[in-house]
Amino acid sequence: MKYKLILIALLFSGHMAAQPLCIPTVQEVKPAQGSASFSQFSLIAYDNASLQPVADYLSQTWAASTLPSSLQKKGSANAIFLSLLPRKGAKAAKLGDEGYQLTIGPRGITIQAASKRGVLWGVQTLLQMQETSSSLPYGIFVDKPDYPIRGFMLDCGRKFFPMSYLYSLVQVMSYYKMNTLQLHLNDSGFFDQFNNDWDEAYAAFRMESDLFPGLTAIDGSYSKQEMRDFIRYAESMGVEIIPEFDTPAHSLAFSHYRPSLASKEFNPDHLDLRNPEVIPFLDSLYAEYLGGPDPVFCCPRFHIGTDEYNNSDSTIVERFRELIVHLCNTVKSYGKQPVFWGSLTHANGVTPVPSDGVLMSLWYNGYADPVEMHKQGFHMISIPDGLVYIVPAAGYYYDYLNQKHLFQHWKPSLIGNIHFPHQDPLIDGGMFALWNDMIKNGISVGDCHDRILPAMQVIAEKSWNALRDSTDTAWEQWKALAGKLNDGPLADEIGRKSMVEDIELKPNSNILTPPDKGWRVCQIGYPYTISFTIDWAKEAPGTVLCRSERSTFYLSDPIRGMLGFSRDGYLFNFKYCGKPGKRETLRLEGDSEGISLYADGKLVERLKPDVGYRSNEKKTTYKIMRTLVFPLQQTGNFHSKITHFSAKRSSR
Repeated sequence: MKYKLILIALLFSGHMAAQPLCIPTVQEVKPAQGSASFSQFSLIAYDNASLQPVADYLSQTWAASTLPSSLQKKGSANAIFLSLLPRKGAKAAKLGDEGYQLTIGPRGITIQAASKRGVLWGVQTLLQMQETSSSLPYGIFVDKPDYPIRGFMLDCGRKFFPMSYLYSLVQVMSYYKMNTLQLHLNDSGFFDQFNNDWDEAYAAFRMESDLFPGLTAIDGSYSKQEMRDFIRYAESMGVEIIPEFDTPAHSLAFSHYRPSLASKEFNPDHLDLRNPEVIPFLDSLYAEYLGGPDPVFCCPRFHIGTDEYNNSDSTIVERFRELIVHLCNTVKSYGKQPVFWGSLTHANGVTPVPSDGVLMSLWYNGYADPVEMHKQGFHMISIPDGLVYIVPAAGYYYDYLNQKHLFQHWKPSLIGNIHFPHQDPLIDGGMFALWNDMIKNGISVGDCHDRILPAMQVIAEKSWNALRDSTDTAWEQWKALAGKLNDGPLADEIGRKSMVEDIELKPNSNILTPPDKGWRVCQIGYPYTISFTIDWAKEAPGTVLCRSERSTFYLSDPIRGMLGFSRDGYLFNFKYCGKPGKRETLRLEGDSEGISLYADGKLVERLKPDVGYRSNEKKTTYKIMRTLVFPLQQTGNFHSKITHFSAKRSSR
C-alpha cells in the first residue's frame, strides 16, 4: 500500500527534517529536531556478511573520508549501520523487496531493509543527500518503489558502447534506483542510407561467438567473460541486465552471416520463417549464451525480440506466433523468464501464445493492444514510443525526452493512451529507450549520455513515486534539484567534475587522473569552454593535445594536419592549422550542437551539424553531429608550449 507523501518544513529554533533532496523522492518523512555533519561518522557497521559489498561501496564514496567497515550486531553514534531485517517480520513485509528505512539521529545513522538491494537504495539516498545538502537532517525516512521494474533500454546493436561506458551507466542507474538495463545486442541500419542495397547496409551482432565464427561485429563487441563479469557487477549495484537478441526481424546481421536464412518474400533483415534452418540456428545461438554450467547471460531474464515482422501473409503470421512460443519455451528451459516486444495485435492469428511466466514490452498500441494483452493475462512493461523513445538527432521521436510532460503526466500505468489503475498487478513497471537508428549521424557516446541522464532522472522519479505532486511548482522545484545531481560518486560521464584552471600542459603527462573515489573517464561535458595560450612549434600530422579512452583532440590531425578531433570512429577538423613561431590564445566552446574555435578572440569556425542524405535521390536528410565531449585524461607528444590551460563547464 502506498505511503502518503509527507512534505514538512517547520521553522523554529531547532532544525527539523524536511523532504530530503534526492531523486526519486522519498515516499514518507517523519521529522525530528537536529542534524548531523558528514564528518562525525567514522565507521560503517553491518550485521550480515552479505552486506559487505554495500558497506565497501559506501566506504569508497563517503565524501568526508574513506570509512572503515566491520561486521557488528549494532551501530553507534559515530557509525552508519546497515541492517538486514528478518524476512518474516512486519517491518520487512511493509517495506517489501526494495524498500528501506533510513534513520538519522543522535545515535547515528541506521539503514534497515529486507534485502541487500533495499539497503543499497537507502545508501544511495544517503549519498544523494551528501551531494545536495550541507548536513544530514534528523528524521526517519521510509521509502519503497511503486513498481518493481524501473529501467532503460540501450541500442548497442546499431552503435557500439564500450564496456567502460556500460559500467558507468550501471553506476548512474544504481544512483537513481533504476534496477533494469536491457541491452539490444543486434540490429541494422536503414538500407536507404546504403545506396538502397541490403548487402551494403550496416548490421552488427555485438557478442563474441565461438559457435558462429565471423558473426561478431568487427567494429565493437563484448567478449563472453566481459559480459559475465559485467552482469555480475551490475547485480552487485542492484541493476538487472536483460540481454536481447532481436529476431526474426531486425536480423540482418544473421542473414549477412548466413544468407540462406534471409526471407525471400520480405526484406533480408527478416529471417525466412518457412526455412527449416531458422529454428535450429536460433536454438544453437541461445544455447551458446544461455546454456552450460557457467552461462554467459548469468541473469534471470532474456529478451527474445520478435518485433516488427511483416504481417501481410496469414500463414507467416501463424509461423511468427509459433516462433514466439518456441523461443519463450526455450528461454524457460534454461531457467530464465522470457521477455518479448508486444506484437500480438499486429500479428493477429489463431496460434495461442501463453501469457504464463512471460513479460511483454509494450511500445506501440497498434502492435499490441494493452487492453487485450491485459485480458490475456500478460505481465507488461510500459515503454510507449510516443513518450519515452530517444533517437538522437534523427528528426523523429525525441532528441531529448520532454521531462516536464513526463513529470506531470506519465506513469507506468499509462501505456500509450491507455490508463490502467495505479499499481495494476499486471503492470510490472516502466522503461525508456535510446535507439541509434541513424548509423552515420556522428552521434558520440557522450552525446548519448547527455540525453540519457535527464531521461533517467524523470523516469526514475515517476516509476518509483508515480503519484507524487506534479504541479507546476513541484516541477520547478524538482527541475532545480535534477540540475544539482550528477552521475553519482563513481561516474562522471556528464563531465561535470572535470575542471582545470590555468595550468601548463606538459607533453606525455596526466591532466586529470581519476582519484580513488573518482570516475573512469576524465572529460568535460556540455556546455564548456576550453582556453589556452600556445607558442606554436612544428607539429607532425597526428600530434595529440589531449586524449581519453573516448576521444582525442589533435593539434595536427593525422589526415590534413589541421586542428581537429576524433571519437566514435569519426574524424573532424577545423579549417585551421598552427604556424610555427606564432603565439596565440585559442578558445573552444562546445555544446550539444557543435563546437566553435576562436583564435585571439575571433571566431575561426563553428562545427555545427552537417547534412546527410538517406538515399541517392537526396529527398530525405539527417543530421551529422560534429560534437565533442572534451578529453582531459592525458596529453600527447607535442612540441608547442601550452600555458594558461583552463577547462570550465557552465550551467545550461
